Amino acid sequence: MGELIISVSGLRGLIGSVLTPETVIRYVGAYAATLPPGPVVVTQDGRASGPMLADAAHASLAASGRICLDAGVAATPTTGVLVRQLQAAGGIQISASHNPSPYNGLKLFSQAGRVIPATAGQKVLDRYQSGQFDWQPHDRLGQTQRVVDRTSAHLARIEKICDTSRIRNRHFRVLLDANHGAGSLLGLPLLERLGCAVTLLGGEPDGQFAHLPEPTEQNLTTVLAQVVSADAAVGFCQDPDADRLAIIDASGRYLGEEITPALCVEHLLSQKPGPIVTNCSTSRMSQDLAKKHGVPFFTSKVGEANVVDRMLAKRAILGCEGNGGVIDPRVGLVRDSFVGMALVLDAMAGRNLPVSVLADQLPHYAIHKAKVDLSPDRVGTGLAMLEKHFSAATPSRLDGLRLDWPDRWLLVRASNTEPIVRVIAEAPQAQAAQGMCKEAADVLADVAATG
Repeated sequence: MGELIISVSGLRGLIGSVLTPETVIRYVGAYAATLPPGPVVVTQDGRASGPMLADAAHASLAASGRICLDAGVAATPTTGVLVRQLQAAGGIQISASHNPSPYNGLKLFSQAGRVIPATAGQKVLDRYQSGQFDWQPHDRLGQTQRVVDRTSAHLARIEKICDTSRIRNRHFRVLLDANHGAGSLLGLPLLERLGCAVTLLGGEPDGQFAHLPEPTEQNLTTVLAQVVSADAAVGFCQDPDADRLAIIDASGRYLGEEITPALCVEHLLSQKPGPIVTNCSTSRMSQDLAKKHGVPFFTSKVGEANVVDRMLAKRAILGCEGNGGVIDPRVGLVRDSFVGMALVLDAMAGRNLPVSVLADQLPHYAIHKAKVDLSPDRVGTGLAMLEKHFSAATPSRLDGLRLDWPDRWLLVRASNTEPIVRVIAEAPQAQAAQGMCKEAADVLADVAATG
């Protein structure tokens, strides 16, 4: 990430070198010029660089003649709810998601309270690159207004998707690791409203992360033991902008991010049928569960906006990404760690089972990930060779190349930022998944060598 990463949904980069106030002003100006009339919500995930970037965004919106609704520190899914609640034309979340503290970024929202789809994002990108802004004269400048109540609407929506009385009656002990991001601002009141006794880690949203912010098992080693010492029934771990959720059971076992959507899918489908959508790099646990419950299952390209597009097209009742992201349209069209927490607690209360047993009852798979050096001009050849090599598999070119067998799959996608391809495999056993990645890497290495 030595260079500014710009996509159709936002940008991200290193503060002070590639991500500067000037960049933010130009990018927000390009975004504002594409929006329908109305104010724009601006939030941040608690990083130390957030206020500086927010000031730049406020200035750009004012220069564009927009009213800026400044909601301060808030989770990304809360931003989506606020856009709809306040009838805004769009929204900007200042966050670098799971990246370390030297980084920050901007994520753009549409009027629908979702991450902007590709078509709208491309218009922003085109304006940014061409320098087409819509700066206003002195008598048409916008202003900044503070949003005082950031979380009530979001909390109310979440309470409607679970049996709050049933959860309250269990008096769960819960550890919440917000890791000094934005998650505690809604996470703590939500859990307390659900009758939980909460041990809160990193509750101050100041960006002073106690561990690396991506909620992986390696980064959560200290938290695993704290779940046990707190005598918690479950540990919930968020990334800084709280759109991802990893889970730890009462024994301190890391269940991980892939388990989160599967637990939610199983719980929701046990109550009502409906289509399920995941992206093509998410564990097939959700696909198996959809088959078990006799409901349609669909895949999308990687990326939250692509999942939401597919959800809307298929009227899905839940959308998921394997990074711990759960999208429930009853609450919003954004990955939402708070939805994940509520649905998991509801499942524990409804079935009177610990989260460890709920997880163990899910289909079991192992995922392995690797990357292979390959120049962009050789990617097409590489994918063709892989499809030929794994001829017994069912191929899909939805996003890169995905190869499916009855109980496993392999996905190979080119990176948008590096001369590499990412290889992901899932199989019933870890050794098999590793072997598939190794076999694919060998084929791609031969392609690179002949280039």
